Amino acid sequence: MQLGRRSLLLAAAAGTATAATAATAAAEPRTGGGPVVIGHRGAAGWRPEHTAPSYTHAVQTGADWIEPDLVPTKDHVLVVRHENEISQTTDVSRHPEFADRRTTKTVDGRPVTGWFTEDFTLAELKTLRAVERLPAVRNRNTVFDGRAEVMTFQEVVDLARRLSREHGRTIAVFPETKHPTYFRSLGLPLEPKLAAAIRRNRLGRRECVVQSFEPTSLRRIAAERLGVPLWQALGTTGGPYDLVAAGDPTTYRDMMSPAGLARIAAYADWIGPDKSSVAGTSLVADAHAAGLRIGPYTFRAENQFLPERFRRGSGANDFGDAFAEYALYYRMGVDAVVTDFPDLAVMARRSG
Repeated sequence: MQLGRRSLLLAAAAGTATAATAATAAAEPRTGGGPVVIGHRGAAGWRPEHTAPSYTHAVQTGADWIEPDLVPTKDHVLVVRHENEISQTTDVSRHPEFADRRTTKTVDGRPVTGWFTEDFTLAELKTLRAVERLPAVRNRNTVFDGRAEVMTFQEVVDLARRLSREHGRTIAVFPETKHPTYFRSLGLPLEPKLAAAIRRNRLGRRECVVQSFEPTSLRRIAAERLGVPLWQALGTTGGPYDLVAAGDPTTYRDMMSPAGLARIAAYADWIGPDKSSVAGTSLVADAHAAGLRIGPYTFRAENQFLPERFRRGSGANDFGDAFAEYALYYRMGVDAVVTDFPDLAVMARRSG
């Protein structure tokens, strides 16, 4: 992987960004044509996120990759939840036996109150059931509340491989290390467990892409020499918490500059900016010039998440013209989209 990355950087420096991008693409999960469609936490628009039904629905409707966010349990097992605070995504508040575990913690410099995965063993988490995180937005999904367990990362890998066999195509897992600096401070580092899982399952470039908002976490994964692509996620304000904690003033905006992209290309293969950072900018071209592929997040169908010109009807939660938004970004030349509605992204990709 390191040799390939140096080759890409040399190609970019020589002004041959197209060849560099093609070299990266050849060894990574592909759709067979068009941008990669990534099921954000599965098919979070249609099922409670990070559940087996959500991941299964995503693949059944055409997703190429499925995304598990990784957080640890008290006994250091990687489980999949959007956050380590689980009151919005599980029924933990309805379990009187866990009432005394509600607490306030400082996570990435911010106070958060609730129940946290690192205070539960895996066996205890398995007694909980998933619920819809946005019930006011996606009321239809609440019919599935209480029907699915909290999954381990290993269970997601097993599911992806079963679905790959059933559908006759390779489904990649796209794990994100969540709050890695915070968990390292608790003695629950994410990277060694993730690296061990990748090795144990013999996940290759076509089956796994690792993402994080924290460059330090990606560099730790790179040092494991796993041979899987790495994806630098990029926020819209401030900077990565690992840099903030180290006193480094680098912001996400700095990281999206040509110089910042060149630095990212030294350790990663992809960038994943918020979609608002892509529209009306040169970021796609700049990323490709640096030898990076680009996959913006998060595409949703509800009006409140769409640009004003694509909204339809009067309700914030009414569906707008999501197809027009996908078409816009596909024309920009993005290499992937991260979406709550992978079925819509696939339909838009097919229509061309």
